[in-house]
Amino acid sequence: MFQSDTQYSKLRWLLTIAGLILFVSDICTDIRLGLKYFQQMQYIWSGLTVMFVLIGLIVTQIFSYAWYRDDMSDVFQNHDGTTTISGVSEGGLAAMHLLGLGIFFRYYQLLKKGSNVVWMRTNSYTVEELKDVHHELFCEATDLSMLKLFEAFLESVPQLLLQLYILLGQDECSVLQYISLTFSFCNVALALVDYRRCLRRSLPQIREMPSGLPTAIYLLYKLGTITSHILSYTILLILSTYSVIALSFVWLVGTIWTHTLQSKFCTSKSLEFLYRAVAGVILTFTFFNVKGQNTKVAMTIYYIFFSVVNLMALLLLAFLKPELQTSPFYLTLSGSIIGSSVLGLVCLVLYYALLHPRGRRREADEVDGLGRETQATKRIRNFLQP
Repeated sequence: MFQSDTQYSKLRWLLTIAGLILFVSDICTDIRLGLKYFQQMQYIWSGLTVMFVLIGLIVTQIFSYAWYRDDMSDVFQNHDGTTTISGVSEGGLAAMHLLGLGIFFRYYQLLKKGSNVVWMRTNSYTVEELKDVHHELFCEATDLSMLKLFEAFLESVPQLLLQLYILLGQDECSVLQYISLTFSFCNVALALVDYRRCLRRSLPQIREMPSGLPTAIYLLYKLGTITSHILSYTILLILSTYSVIALSFVWLVGTIWTHTLQSKFCTSKSLEFLYRAVAGVILTFTFFNVKGQNTKVAMTIYYIFFSVVNLMALLLLAFLKPELQTSPFYLTLSGSIIGSSVLGLVCLVLYYALLHPRGRRREADEVDGLGRETQATKRIRNFLQP
């Protein structure tokens, strides 16, 4: 029997269900909140809330459909030359994605195939065949985790920023707003960990991310730095709505940097430009290794810059709103930004210095020589972070 760490386990299958429930709950609460703003005649908040939901859904549907088409044209993955995926024709897939059901179809396929492997006791597979089945499941799980990552940073993270801005500017807050914030935060947390673990497990040449302490430290690093960035952006937006221009500039710089690195994630140029724009959004909130290269210098510069932004936001708030310096609001906000930033950076150093898989066995940041690569494996290899 092959090693257990290469198996698509029952726990992974159950976590997929949890991810689906959280994904649906996040979208539903945000839509319900948007409708509530509309009923209260707060049309700007309603429009922005629903807009982020639509952007996240539309972009993930575009990538999902494009990847299905790539899989159809892949002779190694679709060796019999059929024009269907799991019995669904290309036209059916197009209609499904136009209706926004593409990601749900991926969930259905993964849960269906996974249940046949992890819950059904069968001896019909040889050891080598079982390895291929589990590897295929991880490839499909990784595609889904990539889409969830895109959705998290196009919908959940901007939603956190928007709802915090609204909450801090209002005297009264509704329970629905807090529920929306909670689901968005949890969706981001699960998307980050799920993406990271699936990505490394999908390539046999790359050492997987250990569970337990390394995963917890990695999650704290990401959530700490992202939280401090969101809170700092919220302060800047409260001080001046023109800060949107500055945020757009940060996104543009991230997009241009991704373009300069000549990322090769997609098979078409137009889709590659969309991917680079999405990477720019992710870079606005957290560091993102676009090509899997050694990025110690780039990461250091990135977090120095954002530490300066966090400090600047607090100083501007103290200078422009001196009456708040002794208020519980300012003290709580300052403590949250400084605390989450320090926690995130400390966990960043701990993870990459002591817990990162490459710390124990030297591996290239980009994986070459995979031989017969499916389109899914190519996406994973081009998407890999160190």
